[in-house]
Amino acid sequence: MSPQKTLTLALAALTFTLASGAQASGLKPEEMIKYRKASYNFMAWNMGKIKASLEGDFDKAAVANAAGAIATVANSGMGALYAPGTDKNIGSEKTRLKSEFFKEPEKVREIAMNFNKQANELAKVAAGGDAIDIQTQFAKLGDACKACHERYRVK
Repeated sequence: MSPQKTLTLALAALTFTLASGAQASGLKPEEMIKYRKASYNFMAWNMGKIKASLEGDFDKAAVANAAGAIATVANSGMGALYAPGTDKNIGSEKTRLKSEFFKEPEKVREIAMNFNKQANELAKVAAGGDAIDIQTQFAKLGDACKACHERYRVK
């Protein structure tokens, strides 16, 4: 197993453990908002690295690492960071989550599962290193992001 894959799997296990234990460990709603925002910011940063590489000097290793990081977070069990009430600003933690998120659990699940699928596929394709295949899958992942943003994120 490559060092990159080992690191990705280790991070996935750690992130899953932390996120899946969020409710059990008594995280406050404002902490849930804080941690999920940090996770999305981390994914956005990695999406930016992939985009920059695809638009500039292609760096196969950088793209594979960024795609692996996105897949790790996507599979981390972040659902534990969404609880009723976390669709409201709490203290200094602001959120753009619409309350409809909690009214449509089946649609949320469908969108989330597709996002995970597309993130995993991007990691797989990125490991292969073909820029055209990566660009195609990167667009699919972007569409998966937009599906949630358009439905459940305040503009």
